[in-house]
Amino acid sequence: MLMRTDPFRELDRLTEQFLGRSGTWTRPSAMPMDAYREGEEYVIALDLPGVATDAIDIDVERNMLTVKAERRPVARGDDVQMELSERPLGVFSRQVMLADTLDTENIKADYEAGVLTLRIPIAERAKPRKIAIGGDATRKEIRG
Repeated sequence: MLMRTDPFRELDRLTEQFLGRSGTWTRPSAMPMDAYREGEEYVIALDLPGVATDAIDIDVERNMLTVKAERRPVARGDDVQMELSERPLGVFSRQVMLADTLDTENIKADYEAGVLTLRIPIAERAKPRKIAIGGDATRKEIRG
């Protein structure tokens, strides 16, 4: 039901991690994601620790789901001297192509403990259904 849009994203992430770079405000970084089916809906969970809810933007255009988030610097006093800074700041972005079988009109989003959870229901037209077979009583004879 879900398709990755960039097959080289993992390679880019590993290269950035090795070189000590992360996303910036001009070049977004990826955010870790899990996607799975749970009953009659698909669930996408994205890790966004330290991101305020007002800094998260979720859009769906056609079947492309885009999540953007911004981790902003924490305001510190003038007497603070930074000794170590490993938590990346800047823009994080993720795009996921959703299948036609998902109901993009009814996506629900929750944000708790640094995890953004999107629940996307499966469209009614994609759910399995029984097809009745007409018997002899329903046949009509055509005469010409």
